[in-house]
Amino acid sequence: MRVVFLGPPGAGKGTQAKVIAEAAGMAHISTGDILREAVARETDLGKKAKAFMESGGLVPDDLVVAMVAERLSRGDCAKGFILDGFPRTVPQAEALSGTLSGMKASLDAVVYFKVDDEQVVERLSGRRMCRKCNANYHVAFMPPKKAGVCDKCGGELYQRDDDKPETIRRRLKVYYDQTADLIRYYRERGLLREVDASASPEAVLGGVKRALGLAK
Repeated sequence: MRVVFLGPPGAGKGTQAKVIAEAAGMAHISTGDILREAVARETDLGKKAKAFMESGGLVPDDLVVAMVAERLSRGDCAKGFILDGFPRTVPQAEALSGTLSGMKASLDAVVYFKVDDEQVVERLSGRRMCRKCNANYHVAFMPPKKAGVCDKCGGELYQRDDDKPETIRRRLKVYYDQTADLIRYYRERGLLREVDASASPEAVLGGVKRALGLAK
């Protein structure tokens, strides 16, 4: 099964993608993770992407499309994949379609995670990451035992620049401006499946499974 998870930042796409991918033996491809790794390693791509990510903008298509195409060619995608965070625009969707066509494949579904903006701000602005081991926490939903200190390695916890409320709101505006046409694009092709992402993770997982025909 070849699937795209579509929705605003903080909608829970990554959490659900990991669960579904592991259960179904599919590859979970998060463009956000790939980009952050490139930034941390200070590769040419990472240096170019960093300015866009920190300002809440979208990384240009030409920096993302080739990276995704290379990733889809790897062996772990043979049983299927979940694309998390790509495509975000119609040109990216068309590029993805072309890449898959070259592989004699096509998408099976696009799951759209719908959630209220203020809930997204609450979710993302509370996230904290460890500078040493990259462990994730949330000040409200999954706090560390000691404020500001990682439970696993004792490292300092920090808030990413793109998780600050003002940046999150800019990211949301950019997201909706850029993806309104994308949602229409996939709906017109009969691929879009909408899921209420404001519910509990367990309820959202059930909705995703039903949308993909995986519910028992």
